[in-house]
Amino acid sequence: LLLLCYTEEAAVIVSGLKNTDVFVGESATFTCELSHPGVKNVQWWLDGSPLHNNFVTEISEQDGMIHTLTLNDVACHDSGTVTFRAGSLISSAKLLVKGILLSE
Repeated sequence: LLLLCYTEEAAVIVSGLKNTDVFVGESATFTCELSHPGVKNVQWWLDGSPLHNNFVTEISEQDGMIHTLTLNDVACHDSGTVTFRAGSLISSAKLLVKGILLSE
């Protein structure tokens, strides 16, 4: 007999972050989908530094389950590891920002 209790601890990552390559000046979007809402302590990180909602970094959630991070106008130094953490759940992916080669 298997009983499933949908408590905060039972939440799982349905769809994790995916590696993303973009060019300098573009936007990079990362999405993580959880199995159900209500997970506390949601936080996004870039190379170990916590991210906060501002004009460059857009953090949103839909129905408490789909969490989205958009980094606008990225630069080469933004390349690194993006991490999403919700309670004890963690998902990470690589962000690669590519420069634009100008032909002479």
